[in-house]
Amino acid sequence: MNLKARLSQLLRRADWAEKAFAILLILYAFWRPLWPEWSFVIGVPLFLAGAWLMVRLAHYLIKKAIWRLRNRLVVCYILIGVVPLVLVVVLAGLGIWLMAGQVAIYLVTSELNHRIRGMDAPAMGLLALPSQEREGRLRWMAPYIESLFPNVEYYVRGEREFRYPEESSLDAPPEGWGHARGLMLKQGRIYAWTHGHRGNSEVVLAALLNRESLDGLVPSLGEVTLLIPRSLTGTENGARQGGATRRPRADIGDQPQPERLPPPVNRLDIPVSWATDIPIATWDKPGQTVTGMLKVSTRPSAVLRTVLIQKSQLFSGMLPVFIVFAAVAFLIVELIALIIGTSLTRSITGAVHNLYRGTSRVRHGDFAHRIEVRGNDQLAELGRSFNRMTEDLERLLAVAKEKERLQSEIEIAREVQNQLFPKSVPETKHLQITARCSAARMVSGDYYDYQPLTESKIALAFGDVAGKGISAALLMATVQSSFRTQIHACLEAAGPKANENVSTSKLVSHLNQHLHMHSAPEKFSTFFFGVYDDAASTLTYTNAGHLPPILLRGGEATRLEVNGIVVGAFPFAQYSEDRVRLQSGDLLACFTDGVTEPENEYGEMFGEDRLIEVLARNSERETGEVIDAVIHAVHEWTGSPELQDDMTLLLARRV
Repeated sequence: MNLKARLSQLLRRADWAEKAFAILLILYAFWRPLWPEWSFVIGVPLFLAGAWLMVRLAHYLIKKAIWRLRNRLVVCYILIGVVPLVLVVVLAGLGIWLMAGQVAIYLVTSELNHRIRGMDAPAMGLLALPSQEREGRLRWMAPYIESLFPNVEYYVRGEREFRYPEESSLDAPPEGWGHARGLMLKQGRIYAWTHGHRGNSEVVLAALLNRESLDGLVPSLGEVTLLIPRSLTGTENGARQGGATRRPRADIGDQPQPERLPPPVNRLDIPVSWATDIPIATWDKPGQTVTGMLKVSTRPSAVLRTVLIQKSQLFSGMLPVFIVFAAVAFLIVELIALIIGTSLTRSITGAVHNLYRGTSRVRHGDFAHRIEVRGNDQLAELGRSFNRMTEDLERLLAVAKEKERLQSEIEIAREVQNQLFPKSVPETKHLQITARCSAARMVSGDYYDYQPLTESKIALAFGDVAGKGISAALLMATVQSSFRTQIHACLEAAGPKANENVSTSKLVSHLNQHLHMHSAPEKFSTFFFGVYDDAASTLTYTNAGHLPPILLRGGEATRLEVNGIVVGAFPFAQYSEDRVRLQSGDLLACFTDGVTEPENEYGEMFGEDRLIEVLARNSERETGEVIDAVIHAVHEWTGSPELQDDMTLLLARRV
């Protein structure tokens, strides 16, 4: 196949989305070099079309991937088992990460506040002492205060003013400061401080918070950093980058700083950083604060180690053992679940595969195939049901073949029966004859016939054999053969006087004896036989147990007489004959019980009265159209296209 033919085939198979994407891609290739600034005009629809095609492609691939039951079960296991497990692990990791950050912040802030409160108590004690005792007491308390914060500076003012250490540059705070403690920003640096004031006495303790003092709040926890707005540091860099955040000036350096996080205990021991807002007082603005940020960088193992060391050394030693034990137990449970899940999956997929292979064999005609069944569960019962189904199918196939053979034979019988009905109507001057037989099954037990006797006489026969189907059709053929034999015998016996000596009663008597001799005792038939003389316009007839034919004259209906019982039942039956004169416009209707006895959904029969009504309403139409109207009325009455019984109707009209 050449390139042009391939392209044509692809275009025929492509849908609107694929064609739109191809057109947009071509337009984009020409559009972008000419108007690059307007490339989004084509680019956005191109992107949307491409995204839609990708979604469709993903949907197609997913459908192909999960076509097999095994893959579908794997996907179910992933969605039911793996995905929740991953979510639990992720949630646990996220919880550990959040908890580690929160606990680290709590440890640092609580220790910082504790140490500031510890520095506040000596300051208040100095204020309570006489001025001459303060310096000595201060030197005595200095080691304790320096254990809280290194590099503490003291400023005491009373009767005289002194600082400690002597080289300290700490001054008295601006006017307006009362008792205060916490964090304080002074000249771009952050201090932990406390301030007390009583009368003319004033005490200030301030400790510069640098890297060492912050990290020493909770040893081995990690890196602790205080961040303040750059605009408050007073540096050129801060002025230039106002609004950003930076470390305190004590932490700023041009050299790279070494890693201050504790070493990880494993690959999952990732760094955790957390921060919280913290108020910082401003030295130059009494009573005003700025918001700083306390940031802690640590690891979950460091937080856990710090907490456990503070709580219980015994539990700290047992925790790793417990974690290892829990991990091993979890792994064992997962392996057992994996083995059991794999075994169950193989049993399910194996059973389905055997069923699929079995159905494929059955589809190709191998009804003798049986699948292997193991166990006593629902899958095994399904396999046994499949084997029983194939056995039933094998039997049904044999029955279907036999039925097909019988059907073909019945079709042949139907064709043979159709040959028994007369092919043409004898021509007369004044009588129009139309007959139709509709079988409820493939073959019918109803019978009609007409034979010319002389140039002006016609023999009419009409019957209904007891039963339906093949047996009724065979008896109908016997009736037809016997009737025609009797007609020919009568004509040969009468010779030139056939015009006078054809007796309907004698012929029916002979037919009754013949059927009784050559058919089963329970087989019989109703029979109507008439001879119409066209010259005299008279109909001589014998009705052997058949439904009385209806003569419709001038809108009035008259039922013909019944002259005897059914034929074939009793050999001694006697029959008589009657004669009726037909006038111009008369319509004679012979019918079987398949016309009058069909029932509607309420169990009501169609009946002769409704038949007479239909005949009267359509009496002016052609005889074939009248028959169509009757059949249509019966179907409407029953509400079903199927016949409840053989329906045969013969109409004779005198013109």
